[in-house]
Amino acid sequence: MQRTMLNVMIRWCGAAGATALPGAAFAATDVALLPRNLSPWNMFLNADIVVQTVMVGLAFASLVTWTVWLAKTIEIRRKTATARRRLSMLETDTVLAKAEQESRGGHDAVAQIILSAAREASLSGGHVDDGLKERVALRLERVEAAMSRQIARGTGVLATIGATAPFVGLFGTVWGIMNSFIGISEAKTTNLAVVAPGIAEALLATALGLVAAIPAVVIYNHLTRTIAAHRALLGDASAMVLLLISREGDRGPFRLARAAE
Repeated sequence: MQRTMLNVMIRWCGAAGATALPGAAFAATDVALLPRNLSPWNMFLNADIVVQTVMVGLAFASLVTWTVWLAKTIEIRRKTATARRRLSMLETDTVLAKAEQESRGGHDAVAQIILSAAREASLSGGHVDDGLKERVALRLERVEAAMSRQIARGTGVLATIGATAPFVGLFGTVWGIMNSFIGISEAKTTNLAVVAPGIAEALLATALGLVAAIPAVVIYNHLTRTIAAHRALLGDASAMVLLLISREGDRGPFRLARAAE
């Protein structure tokens, strides 16, 4: 009797184990299919070639953003310091001939403003009238516009990156999710091992798009403000030069150092 009951229990345990075996096998398969590491680098390596291209492009755009920020910050600070130094010279009790002599060889914006005004005054023979003031004002306006375009060069790429990077990242996301659905259809299963990696790679593309776009917009706005401040300095320099010419005109005809050459 005891031997019969033992045999029944063994058979029952065997049947229960056989019934539970497929579930255990599927669980082991799911664990095996799950990626061991979902770090950003591994997600990039395992991504589709299109998603990888999107990620590389966004990383390059981010590198361009920070390069432009560093280069333009150094340039604007250097030119602003030079402009302030020449403005301090114009605000002293000086004359146009002396200002021209001190600005010779200078390639900064204020030096070009002074040299352009001196050139027009020299062509006019040193006689100050309303016509001279108008001609000098036109020259200074052209110099200001040229120097403003020069200092703003390179900032347009920041606006482009800030406007397009989120959409490029979104394209990578859509492509990655589409591949995830294709994988689900081919595997005929919706378990986490099939769905998770593709969706994670897709979301990584969106994250990189935001990482590239947000700094580009912030840096563009910052550079726009600093360039506007630099343009205001150029406007002040032009006004100081016109005041200098008007002041000397009240004293009578003046001579320029250029005319003595």
